[in-house]
Amino acid sequence: MPKETRQTQPTNERMKVVRVPERGAYDRETIYKTFDDGYLCHVGYESDSGPVVLPTLYGRSEDFVYFHGSPAAGMFRRAKTDVEVSLTVTHVDGFVLARSLFHHSMNYRSVVAIGKPERVTDPEEINFGLEVITENCLPGRWAEARKPNDVELRQTAVYKISIADASVKTRDAAPGDDEEDIDLDIWAGVFPIVTGIGDPIPAPNFTAGTDLPYALGSFPKASIDS
Repeated sequence: MPKETRQTQPTNERMKVVRVPERGAYDRETIYKTFDDGYLCHVGYESDSGPVVLPTLYGRSEDFVYFHGSPAAGMFRRAKTDVEVSLTVTHVDGFVLARSLFHHSMNYRSVVAIGKPERVTDPEEINFGLEVITENCLPGRWAEARKPNDVELRQTAVYKISIADASVKTRDAAPGDDEEDIDLDIWAGVFPIVTGIGDPIPAPNFTAGTDLPYALGSFPKASIDS
């Protein structure tokens, strides 16, 4: 089979990384992984009152990202317009400490997709989208918990956006100090940022003996030195 060619240019010029272009990536593998490693996105759009950015949970399936919210939210009330959104996910992987404050930075991965979100109306796909979101955040939880009923589904708007127009920008490097600062007696390097989960806190009306969620085993444990 022919070797897959890595995509080195954006599908749309507006997705091109302009500042430090060598940090940009446009191939599906990198875009998918950057989405899949997160669970919280920010959706920006132009409302009747000005620009708005809303945080929401999401999940990816193939070339679409599903997210949800209240039908009463401004963005969802404008479902029949041609409004485009910018959907962003960012991972901060480390603080980069240089010898000079000017060269302090962070190591990160950020993916941006721009497009017109599509309101999901098919009942089967609505449930599928909610399952995708749930499983992205809490693997195994969709099978454990009660599924949404008709009343709850009417109170939930599910959208999907194609990530055909998307790009990733990444920094994963040591500090970039000026040559004249190298000999300064100041620590330089990277403080990695690691996300973990703490001990679960049961609900006050929790039934003793009930199994812990399957998802608990999917997250690294938080480690805080006392």
